[in-house]
Amino acid sequence: MGNKFNVKVNKSLIFGLNQEQAIQLDVTSKSGKNFHILQNNKSFNAELVEASFLDKSYIIKINANTYQIKIENELDKLIQDMGYTLGLAKKMNFVKAPMPGIIIDVVVKQGDKVKEGDILLVLEAMKMENALISPKDAVIKSVSVKIGETVEKSKLLIEFE
Repeated sequence: MGNKFNVKVNKSLIFGLNQEQAIQLDVTSKSGKNFHILQNNKSFNAELVEASFLDKSYIIKINANTYQIKIENELDKLIQDMGYTLGLAKKMNFVKAPMPGIIIDVVVKQGDKVKEGDILLVLEAMKMENALISPKDAVIKSVSVKIGETVEKSKLLIEFE
C-alpha cells in the first residue's frame, strides 16, 4: 500500500495520492527546475518556481498557470491531529515522541547547537523512518533516549536550554 499523501492545490483542491501512484507519475526533468509532465496523453511544461522543503510547500508554474502546492503525509496529519503547530513548537523547550516507535538514530548530544530544521533523531514508527527535526535554533540540554530504545507516544526525547 505504501505511504499516503494529501496534496493541496491553491489552498482549496485536495488530492489523495499513495506512494505507488506518485512513483508512476510521468514526470521528466528537462533542466534545473524545468520538467515535462505527461498526463492522460496531454503534455505539460512545468517550472518549480519556489520550494520550501521543511514545510513541504511549492509554487509550480504549469504552462501559463501558477499553483501553490502543499503536501502532507500520514505523520504530518498525526502531528496536526495531536494539536502541534509550528508556532507552538518554536516556544517549546522539548521534543516528545509524536507516536510510539523505536529510536534508530540519535544525531545530537548534550551541548550541541542546532538550527531550526536540523535532524535531531530518527524514530521508526508504522514501518516508516521519521526524522524529527529541531523546531528552532537552540542548544541541546539533554537527550533522554538512545539508539534501539522503544518509546511510547509523548515520551520526552530531547530538551533544549
